Amino acid sequence: MAKVLFSSWKEDVVDNRGKGPIDLEGLKLPEEFNSQRVKAFMGWDGFVILDSDVDIVELCKSYMEEAQKYSCGKCFLCRVGTKVLADIFNKIYNGEGKDRDLEIVKKLSNSIKEGSRCNLGQTVTKPIMDALQYYEEDIKAALKGIVKKSNLTYHSHLTAPCTDACPIHLPIPEYVEAIREGRFQDSLDVIRTRLPLPGIVGRVCVKPCEDNCRRMLLDGPIAIKHLKRFVADFEFDKKGVANFKSVESAKNKKIAIIGGGPAGLTAAYHLGMKGYKVKIFERLGETGGMAAVGIPDYRLPRNVIKIETEAIKSLGVEIQYNTYVGKDIMLKDLEKTFDAIIIAIGAHDSSKMGVAGEDDGYAGFITGVKYLFDINSGVDPYPDGKRVVVVGGGNVAMDCVRCSLRMNKDEVNLVYRRTKNEMPANIEEIEEAEEEGVNFLYLTNPTKLIAKDGKVVGLELVKMELGEPDASGRRSPVPIKGSEYILDCDIVVPAIGQAINLEVLSGDSDIKVTRKGTVVVDANTYMSSKKGIFSAGDVVTSPSALIRACAGAKRAADKIDKYLRGEKIDRNLEEKMEDFLSEVKVFNSSENVGIVAGMERLHFKHMSPEERKKSFVEYTEGYSIAEARAEAERCLKCYRVGMIAI
Repeated sequence: MAKVLFSSWKEDVVDNRGKGPIDLEGLKLPEEFNSQRVKAFMGWDGFVILDSDVDIVELCKSYMEEAQKYSCGKCFLCRVGTKVLADIFNKIYNGEGKDRDLEIVKKLSNSIKEGSRCNLGQTVTKPIMDALQYYEEDIKAALKGIVKKSNLTYHSHLTAPCTDACPIHLPIPEYVEAIREGRFQDSLDVIRTRLPLPGIVGRVCVKPCEDNCRRMLLDGPIAIKHLKRFVADFEFDKKGVANFKSVESAKNKKIAIIGGGPAGLTAAYHLGMKGYKVKIFERLGETGGMAAVGIPDYRLPRNVIKIETEAIKSLGVEIQYNTYVGKDIMLKDLEKTFDAIIIAIGAHDSSKMGVAGEDDGYAGFITGVKYLFDINSGVDPYPDGKRVVVVGGGNVAMDCVRCSLRMNKDEVNLVYRRTKNEMPANIEEIEEAEEEGVNFLYLTNPTKLIAKDGKVVGLELVKMELGEPDASGRRSPVPIKGSEYILDCDIVVPAIGQAINLEVLSGDSDIKVTRKGTVVVDANTYMSSKKGIFSAGDVVTSPSALIRACAGAKRAADKIDKYLRGEKIDRNLEEKMEDFLSEVKVFNSSENVGIVAGMERLHFKHMSPEERKKSFVEYTEGYSIAEARAEAERCLKCYRVGMIAI
């Protein structure tokens, strides 16, 4: 990380001017941006200077100029005040400043902070006030015409803690504010600048944004995911399927997308919006990938996937179903027909448990992916079985146990080798599974399948205890010798992870893959080791969150556009700023927000546990208009402006 000369970040002042740069604890500031050395950074929590050539007046002038661009104008003091501050620092920079200007800057900065309704105005003058306090002599010298004029290049970006945490970097405060004001279509338009699947993601996202919501530090995070679902459902209820229009003239280049899951659909949308001819090759008879066949209808109704697929098809996107690339058609054949290809397949295979008997073909032993696929297809994968054991602690495991109840199984157990605190599944999923009657066996691990006459009759388990933390930061489970016991059951479902099937690459050895079985791509271009073939989603990252697959697909689509235009393929400045600020960390979990709590999160109405576990019908109602606007009212509008000097 970068070494600094001065920092006022988070009120922790480090002043090493005249002594040389030092390491700064608590701020992970990258050393480079856009292949150039970072010389200064100014933002919501202060400023950092890494090079003695940086001119503080030029830095303040540039920051106010950038901040003024982002001010929405709803608060007069913020919109006009930032412009006045920029003008004052411009005058000082050009040798036209007056002594009284410093007093004006102090008073106006405080007025902007106190008089602004959103966090942009409330934080944007913090580094200016720090500069006046710690670089007073330099600024006074500038009033006398002594200015360094370092003439650096400045890049700024508007973000928020929630936006920074979102893999696709949705402008969350903006779309939430539109809901608060009753502008539901505007909210959807904001979401769709990046994400074409608000109905899907609004139901099944793992919502990292809510973990970074400043409101969480008061009385609970904003229901960001549910608000996204609200505007998607509202549009369909009032207008039906959305009809998109390309924002650019049609192009004659053709693009093939292998996989019609969230990543493939997202890529198709962004490329279709740019006017390209896009064709998706999907191995199943429907789109959605694992979102369709792996997530139960009670969490994600199939109709929602169909609605959002039809909207994307309105761009002229063609979908060829029941086509397995690598078997029915080869990748090399697509290369002859299409100008670019993106591999966006999901994780349709299951990871192995590594226990005795799992490869012996016993009836009643069913992998988690297969189990959910069959159930979501309306089939009981093993009707003879009535006592189920699911192994795992993620959302797939939760889906398996909750589906088992809905398939009228008599006894449903979940085996997990750590404790509830370490479970990676969403806490809501865990709690709802508990409410529905799932029996959780924590600190327990399978060791051997027990079978009779070719059928599962039990599972040998061993009790565990937690040892030292592993690479994930969680304490490693250690078997307790002699604690083995047998749990009677007739269905065992391992749900400990998913795997990628790379048959899509059959006959093409030019595309490099990792030892984990994922496609190797350039981090900046998303292109594989073969020219013209790109990749995104689980097939690149390994099985991960749905929203992360969408994020990778959006970036990959942007890179394909550059490739087909004959332009240099690289991350654009916006992406580079997003990545830079993600390292800096926008959310401060120990912050004293400084306002009174009392507006608690508004939860969805839903069926009782006894009622919902009898059906695969979606059991949550969603927000009414009044409820959505009330929940949106809780948003603190935590905009942040960050600026880099290079």
